[in-house]
Amino acid sequence: MAAPSYPTVDALAPAQTYAKAVAVGKAKATMPAYRAFVLAVAAGFYIGLGGMLMLLVKSDTTLGFAASSLLGGFVFSLGLFAVLVAGAELFTGNSLMAIGRFEGAYSLAQLLRSWAVVYAGNLCGSLLLVALLRLARFADLNGGAVGTTILSVATAKCALPWVTAAFRGVMCNVLVCLAVWMGFAGKTVVDKFLAAAMPVMAFVACGFEHCVANMFFIPMGLVTLGMTGAPAGADVSALTVGGMLSNLSAATLGNVLGGVCFLAALYIFAFGTNVEKK
Repeated sequence: MAAPSYPTVDALAPAQTYAKAVAVGKAKATMPAYRAFVLAVAAGFYIGLGGMLMLLVKSDTTLGFAASSLLGGFVFSLGLFAVLVAGAELFTGNSLMAIGRFEGAYSLAQLLRSWAVVYAGNLCGSLLLVALLRLARFADLNGGAVGTTILSVATAKCALPWVTAAFRGVMCNVLVCLAVWMGFAGKTVVDKFLAAAMPVMAFVACGFEHCVANMFFIPMGLVTLGMTGAPAGADVSALTVGGMLSNLSAATLGNVLGGVCFLAALYIFAFGTNVEKK
């Protein structure tokens, strides 16, 4: 008796993924601004949900450093997984739109307009979640330990030297764009989950800086500080609006450089200028 045959679903080959990245980028660049903004609000909210779970994990002081870092990173991947599967516009992942611009699928003006609209939407989505968690008194969980963790994470981000935050942003978006690239290649929900989980877990565990995540973490820290005040003996002097702007400017620039100059440039060099048509 002949062995039964089963259908196989393979991931796209890298050259096919490149072609898909061009097509996806064109769709993003030509999307009406209102739709891009709404989907960007969703992405900011989703990334914040991942950050919310990470804060919950890190509030458990019985976990060791490695366990807390890895588990926190794993649950944080909820955000990018939701973006890849549910459909949303994420500024950091959209760094890969540089590929379509290189291929002439859209203009530089269209690319920059898309990035600006999405960045604004991501910020609004993040702040919406902060407001909802404030009303839900999320910081009170685990006997207030979640609030202490929120303040610790937000303060540490604001205290980073600008150049350090920028290079951590570069490393972060190398991993995020790698996850998005592999998500393009995947054909199933499971594929996309696995594509998101490992790179996101890596960047969170290593303490790299993601500008959209920080749109959630730092405002959440500022709101929590206003609610509870600083814990006894804790130095939260760096947790200010100025500290937030410093971090976000550095992380944003680093994220763009990481996505464009590393991941996008790598695949442009390998598969660009319509390699398959030659």
